[in-house]
Amino acid sequence: MTEEKLQSLQELSLKVREHIIAMSATGGCFIGASLSCVELMTYLYSEFLDLEPETLKDPNRNYLFLSKGHDVPAMYGTLAELGFIDKARLDNHLLTNDSIYWHPNRNIPGVEFHSGSLGHLPAVAAGIALDCKLKNQDNHIVVITGDGELNEGSVWETLLVANAYNLNNLTILVDRNQFQANIRTEELIPLESLDDKFAAFGCNVKRINGHDFNALEEVFTSLPYGKNVNVVIADTVRGKGLPSIEARADRWFCSFTKDEASQLLNELHGTAKALLESETLIVR
Repeated sequence: MTEEKLQSLQELSLKVREHIIAMSATGGCFIGASLSCVELMTYLYSEFLDLEPETLKDPNRNYLFLSKGHDVPAMYGTLAELGFIDKARLDNHLLTNDSIYWHPNRNIPGVEFHSGSLGHLPAVAAGIALDCKLKNQDNHIVVITGDGELNEGSVWETLLVANAYNLNNLTILVDRNQFQANIRTEELIPLESLDDKFAAFGCNVKRINGHDFNALEEVFTSLPYGKNVNVVIADTVRGKGLPSIEARADRWFCSFTKDEASQLLNELHGTAKALLESETLIVR
């Protein structure tokens, strides 16, 4: 990856993080999980999907499904920065006159499918991948899942079927931020060795630093990895970019004040650490 492209992606990611922070002060959002997948989202929309606002209905387009729907502020921010939606529309977060809310909605240009209940979109993506194969199309289908989401049996059932049909035009991208809601995955239902689990289901697996654009470029430009489903495990940090909330179980969903959001923007830009007094939220 050229230095120019790398700098452009880093600048885009910074702007997307600014949007996420802003949404955390307008009723709150799942900020920790959203921040962990920023580089995944910005890389795919900028470099891999080959999508433009004018080609969103093109049957030959590549597809992205966000199965961990609570990350949608990262998607909103990316779509706004790349011109799919007006940036001013983000001010409608959680207002009843728009569809900018806590989970993806197809009323937002660029959102392929609704999500919220976890474990559903791998199967939807596999269906699209099979359809494209049957039509001899060259589309590639990517679905982003959470790591806690992998506790859903539907994910593994999908892999059994998808590999039975050799769907190597399907890639499962796991945002491995180590948390499931308010607890570490390894303290609830341990997932590791995750690579071996996917391989045992017949998948071709690669594991990378999910915040490293060069690593993302390498794994996505080398697709497919074989005749079966591709899996990329992206190791990430929940709350990435904001040290005051990074890797904190109690900062999953946050509803900050406007003053706290202003402090977090300063923290994002490295000028000062935020003093957060808003109540933490534990959900079980």
